[in-house]
Amino acid sequence: MSIAEELYLEALADYVLQDHSQNKMPDPGLTERFSSVSVTDIVELHRVSTRRIAEGKPEDQALRIYDASLRFLTDFLAHCNKSVYAAPSSLVLLKNKYENVLQHMDSGIALFNESGRLTFINMNMARLIGLPRKALIGFRLIDVMRNRMVPRKIRKSMLHLYREMVDYRTPYHEITTGQGRHLLVTVTYENELDGDVLISVKDVTEYKRIEQAAYQNDKLAILGKISAAIAHEIRNPLTSIRGFVQFLKPELTRMGKHEYADIILDEIDRANSIIHEFLNSSKPTAPLKKPVLVHAFIKDVMLLFESDALLHQCRIEVGPIDQTLTVAVDLKQVKQVLMNIVKNAVEAVAQSRGPEGRIQILAVHEAPWIKITVSDNGDGMDADTASRLFDPFFTTKEAGTGLGLSVSYRIIKNHGGKIDVRSRPAQGTTFSICLPE
Repeated sequence: MSIAEELYLEALADYVLQDHSQNKMPDPGLTERFSSVSVTDIVELHRVSTRRIAEGKPEDQALRIYDASLRFLTDFLAHCNKSVYAAPSSLVLLKNKYENVLQHMDSGIALFNESGRLTFINMNMARLIGLPRKALIGFRLIDVMRNRMVPRKIRKSMLHLYREMVDYRTPYHEITTGQGRHLLVTVTYENELDGDVLISVKDVTEYKRIEQAAYQNDKLAILGKISAAIAHEIRNPLTSIRGFVQFLKPELTRMGKHEYADIILDEIDRANSIIHEFLNSSKPTAPLKKPVLVHAFIKDVMLLFESDALLHQCRIEVGPIDQTLTVAVDLKQVKQVLMNIVKNAVEAVAQSRGPEGRIQILAVHEAPWIKITVSDNGDGMDADTASRLFDPFFTTKEAGTGLGLSVSYRIIKNHGGKIDVRSRPAQGTTFSICLPE
């Protein structure tokens, strides 16, 4: 880059990155350097310089840079005694390239002018709203909200956003769609954008999943520390109490109060069982992996629940599974995970008011995973409940401990795999277990 080009880049950056209300005129010395340069060459230099300045900037700042840079170019050409119409095709090409950059950003972008009318919208934003770009340009946000062609949930989210903008002028909003996607909406108001209002929408679903996984791991780490203390402080006294109750049981029987001893012993055993689950959830033993046939251990688990399923008028179906499909796992631990999930499915179907209960177990090879799915046609659950299923102590059952699925989550993680759940109210639930092949 020549000295003149570097000076142009510096002057352009100084212009577009400062407060737009105080934009300075181009330096006369700089315009003199370009007096003999063609308009086409200046426009091309301007395009390259603007791209360098806007590269890596957030959408709202990039839009401000593009907008201000066009004003700078117009002023600069005028001070060079060159007509802005000397190379109209170059200017049109430059404007189209700027718009092309905005069109292909991964965020949805909409720009409203001082009158509140939509002057620019990119393809991503039009796709989110559900209407073609041409059907939106020129309308106000309130008009788009009233358009019956826009899905009801989108209109509802837009109404909430509109109220937040008008009443509180809050810059950030988070929206969760019916498909479980998380959208971050950023609003840049007119005082920051020369009278215009910019709305950008970014899909942050993956970031949310990563954040949720990190949060889950933090909770399990804390649970591990608590578990060790509980085991030491509670289990030993319970053992002593149980011993003394057994010692006193003959005396209580003589007094006709033997049921008291039985109740105490049952409650102590139940407490010990909870503590045992608690310890397993905090630190399952390292998996001792051995190659096993997938269809064989699925069949074993199915046989365990066959009678329970019949009792609740539920059919367990195992889809066609490749008889040679193998996976290296700790068989005892993975059976425990599958039993937890199938047990939950049977209970969900038993509580359902729908048609005959059905649970389907499938296993397929989807490189690099062996994927096992357990689906039921129960009542399902909302997104909030589904997102908390693997939290320790979270349960929807009256007699549940909320530890079974958190244990399952840790076991699958220790195997280098992943486990997730998809569910919707009245549409059943599907658990997916992915294990490395």
